[in-house]
Amino acid sequence: MVTPGVRREAVADLREHHGVSERRACQALGVDRSVVRYRTCRGDDAAIRQRLRSLAGERRRFGYRRLGLLLAREGVRLNHKKLRRLYREERLQVRRRGGRKRALGTRRPMLLPAAKNERWSLDELDATGKRRGYPTRVVSDNGTELTSTAILRWSQERHVA
Repeated sequence: MVTPGVRREAVADLREHHGVSERRACQALGVDRSVVRYRTCRGDDAAIRQRLRSLAGERRRFGYRRLGLLLAREGVRLNHKKLRRLYREERLQVRRRGGRKRALGTRRPMLLPAAKNERWSLDELDATGKRRGYPTRVVSDNGTELTSTAILRWSQERHVA
């Protein structure tokens, strides 16, 4: 779909380069003459745009609705559709926050134990260690940081890899 502005330019280009009338240029391009003759009745929004840009610069995470409330407090009342249009034209859209960062690549495959007591993956390590003897290696799942620190300390005290 071609916008009215592009249609106006096409008609003006045809008139300028080929010396045809507006009526013939519109007929050749299939454009209604009211599109070519249309003049906007919008006022100058330069002051509102400038204030919107400055507010968006101060409060980067605010969207157009919250910025509209700030403008309303200052006495600038805008229709929500016009506010959204100005916000979009000024390219003030708030960027979406990125998701959780995930590990890239693949993990090293877990080695399977070759003998008894070679590896444990248990919580109650001391009780089992007294009963069966301590392992040569302990594997911890990705628990909380406190758990990882406790297992690290436990393995260092008992000289377990």
